[in-house]
This record gives sequence, C-alpha cells and structure tokens, in this order.
Amino acid sequence: MYPPFSPSLQPSSMRSTRRGKHKIFIGMSPGVGKTYKMLEEGHHLRQEGIDVVIGLLETHNRQETADKAVGLERVPRQNTTWAGVTLTEMDTDAIIARRPQLVLVDELAHTNIPGSQREKRYQDVEIILTAGIDVFSTVNIQHLESLNDLVARITGVVVRERIPDRLLEEADEVVVVDVTPETLEERLKDGKIYALEKVDRSLQNFFQRRNLIALRELALREVADNIEDSALESELNSDNAPNLYCNIHERVLVCISTYPNSLQLIRRGARLASYMHAPLYGLFVDDPDRFLNKVESLHIETCERLLKDFNGDFLRVTGQNKAKAIAEAAARYRITQIVIGESQRSRWKILLRGSLTQQLLRSLKHIDIHIIATEKSG
Repeated sequence: MYPPFSPSLQPSSMRSTRRGKHKIFIGMSPGVGKTYKMLEEGHHLRQEGIDVVIGLLETHNRQETADKAVGLERVPRQNTTWAGVTLTEMDTDAIIARRPQLVLVDELAHTNIPGSQREKRYQDVEIILTAGIDVFSTVNIQHLESLNDLVARITGVVVRERIPDRLLEEADEVVVVDVTPETLEERLKDGKIYALEKVDRSLQNFFQRRNLIALRELALREVADNIEDSALESELNSDNAPNLYCNIHERVLVCISTYPNSLQLIRRGARLASYMHAPLYGLFVDDPDRFLNKVESLHIETCERLLKDFNGDFLRVTGQNKAKAIAEAAARYRITQIVIGESQRSRWKILLRGSLTQQLLRSLKHIDIHIIATEKSG
C-alpha cells in the first residue's frame, strides 16, 4: 500500500488514463512540520524536473512555511461569496486545467465554504486524483473519523472536520512527520505555531503534555497498523511466501476450552495484553462431532462474558482439527502471543497422538506460546 512514492513522468495527455498517486503527510498536531516537509519534497521533485504546483497552502502566518513556498508555482484560489463575505477556496477546476504532474494540497480535512461544488477538500483531492494528477496532502491524526471519540476523551476537544479512514488505506504512501512533545512545546513558546498571545491558552488546553504524548502514539500506531495490514496483504497474495508475515504490534490469543481453567487462562491473557498494550482475543473451537451439554455451554458463555469484560473479542469457529483452527485464527488476526492451558489428556493419549501444545509448536512460527499450568480437573 505504501511503496516509495514516485510521481508520474508521463505526458499530460496520457496521465488522464490512470489515477494519480496520493501521498499523505500526517502528524500528531498542528506545528509538527507537515506542510514544511511537503513543500520541501515539492522543491526536491521540481529540481528533478517534475512539474509541481501548489494547489492550496495555509501558512497560518508561519514565516518559515511561507519562505519554503517561495519558488513554487501557485494555482490562484477561487473567490466565493457567502453571507455577504468574499472568501477563497482551492480552485479544483483550474488545477485540472493546468494539468501539473504533482499538486500540493494543505489541510485535507478542511470543510469548504457552503455552496461549493463539493463539501470537503478531500473530495476535491479525489477529483484531482481521478484526473490522473498526483497529490501531496497534509492532515493531523485527530481528523481521522474512527479516532474522533478517542481524541475527544484524550483532549476534551471535539474535532468537527474529519476524513474517512479509507483515505489513509487507499493512499500510495503515508509519512508521519514526527517531533517530540518537548520540541513542539518549544516551537509553541517561540511563536512558531500560533501568535504569542495564544501560547499560554494553548499550553493549558490542546497542547498539554499528556495530550501530545497520547496523540503522538496514536499517529505512530495508526500508520504502523496500516503498513502492517499492507505487508500482510502483500504476503498473502504472494506465491513465494504466502505464510510469512511480520507483526509490528503484539496481539494476544487465549485458547478457550470446556475445562474450568479457561477462566484462569483468560485472566492471564488479559494481564499479558495489558502489559503489552495489545488487543485480546479468545478462541473456542467447536468440534462438529460433539455437542456441548448444558454445563459446558454455560461455561463457554461465562468465558465470553469475562473476555468482553476485559475488552477482548470472542471468536468461535468449527473444526475437528483444533491445532489447525488455532493456527488459521492466529494467521487471520496476526497473533503474536498465544495463551494455552497445560494438556488435560492422559499421558498415554499424549504419547499416542501428541498434545495440542506440541502440534502448535510444530505448526506456528514467530509466535510465542504461553503454557499455563493449572490443576487438572477429573
């Protein structure tokens, strides 16, 4: 999904036959340097002979950003009158008529003036991409639709301008422009983000240290997850290595059975997931040749409720080969840690058929298996 970005070298007459490439610069908050980085790369590509224009730039009176834009052609904005006031928006039609190879567009989540052809700037960008023109754009992590509620809980600020998550998923490349919270605070105090009279209020509200730390982690994790999904998809579609993949984040799977010790395993798995800041899953494999009695069914329901109390996902699949079913679930959910109970089988059965744990150890690679010793029942 995110190969190295390479703008099209095709002549404009041929570019309309293919969709433009989209590169998104994302950061944890205003002031991290997304626009500056986008302009910097635009200059570099222009020096290599790429036809680059600025479609929309918001400097917010930041002198460094304004200086960085010097030397790049700008497509004039379109004047729009609303409520008796003349405002400006990006002129999408003019950009398409100009037909550059690459256009730079700031603030992807921006809401256009009422009465505009399209409601959101990202929709204008999609029109430009459809016309075969490559786009560089910028956005902050708090503008992602799926993170809206979480960002509101972290910062106390409800973000009104949002973009669908699919934009990141469909992008050809996503770059995190990252600085430490300390560096961002210094920029803020130096007046490089907002006017000096707004600094104290900003530091007490959105730019609190705890907010910046949480938003930074969100930005890094979001892009890492997208890269991991892309890597997994590539591996699964590869003829050479269909079963090889690399996990960036930990994911914990608890193997649930009809034995009472499953409740203990879920608690142990939940602690492990909490330590690792990892998603938690619980898996029960139904044997199609064996019906559960009432006590066993109630036990599985109890396991499901307990798992949900720990914010885990309960998975239930059908299969005669438990080791195979667990391995398939581990691949599907990109599991890195498996929690399983000590075998309840008799020593003779283990010698004859091998334990489930032994089968998993043979079939699973690059996954840690935690064997939890418990009292054997009956």
